[in-house]
Amino acid sequence: MSVAESRALRFAFATALALAMAYGLSFPLPFLAPLFVVFLSAMPGPPMGPKGLFALLVVMSLSLTVGVLLIPLIRYYPVSAVLIVAVGLYFSMYLTLIHGKRLLGTFLTIGFTLISVAGSVDYLLATTVIKSLALGISAAVLCQWLVYPFFPENASAAPAAEAPEGEVLSNWLAVRAMLIVMPAYLLALTNPSQYLMTIMKSVSLGQQTSAMDARHAGRELIGSTFVGGIMAITFWVLLTIAPNLWMFSLWMLLFALYTAAKLYGFLKTRVAPSFWINALVTMLILLGPAVEDSANGKDALTAFIQRFATFIAVTLYAWGALAFLENWRNRRLAKTREAIDTRS
Repeated sequence: MSVAESRALRFAFATALALAMAYGLSFPLPFLAPLFVVFLSAMPGPPMGPKGLFALLVVMSLSLTVGVLLIPLIRYYPVSAVLIVAVGLYFSMYLTLIHGKRLLGTFLTIGFTLISVAGSVDYLLATTVIKSLALGISAAVLCQWLVYPFFPENASAAPAAEAPEGEVLSNWLAVRAMLIVMPAYLLALTNPSQYLMTIMKSVSLGQQTSAMDARHAGRELIGSTFVGGIMAITFWVLLTIAPNLWMFSLWMLLFALYTAAKLYGFLKTRVAPSFWINALVTMLILLGPAVEDSANGKDALTAFIQRFATFIAVTLYAWGALAFLENWRNRRLAKTREAIDTRS
């Protein structure tokens, strides 16, 4: 079995197993477990060991504590809190995009945004989100451990990470990502119960645009969001045929395997691998709350349409902001070059 085949099967089985574990054990926000598997399995190489997991949980706890400390500021000094969140987002995106510390940067981003927004409504909700994140990351790594012996990988097969260069070293990427996430954060503050998951989508978009220019962003951002929505609708329709945990997990296995086939090149695709990662992430963020709404007797279809429309709006904003900021930056650079040429 080739390395790509092992990675694809490991990706699909670990995602499905995490979903079965999270929903079977009634985790709060259970869709976070397969979501973390997608984030972790997208990186090549074997899963982290017990020490790595412990260190990750410690880092996650410290990072999310930042959000808890922001809760009183959000309630009583909102302007100061929003400015602190903006600086914190820049710092976390800098860690993610410039230094390549994706997990640490992502957890810091979640701490500054998701936890502070949840805590603005109720401390108990913030505690629930933190508990969900801890259980989700633990379940994701455990499922990777369980699946890895069946689809092992030679450690030397993982390509070495290349040092970023050129524009990737620019602070501009972190600034641009921060400006993409901030409007979703402000929107979530107006109605946390409805727009909380919008933050997760905007964070994904902010990180995704790091390697894009405005010309290719439309197809990548809008296309992957629409594909994720279509996948979520298809998944939901198939699940209604036999709505039980077994079929839920099996359908997840099928959809994850299809995504992995696109991701690792078994099925031809004209788009970048990040397109399919974003599509699967969008599907999980849309599908998870819809399942919870249905289980709680709420109108899942109406809530799904509202979330999907919000995701499209956030994605359109990210595309427009990327185009505007890149155009503004290019004009500034052109004027600077003209001034230098004039002086010389």
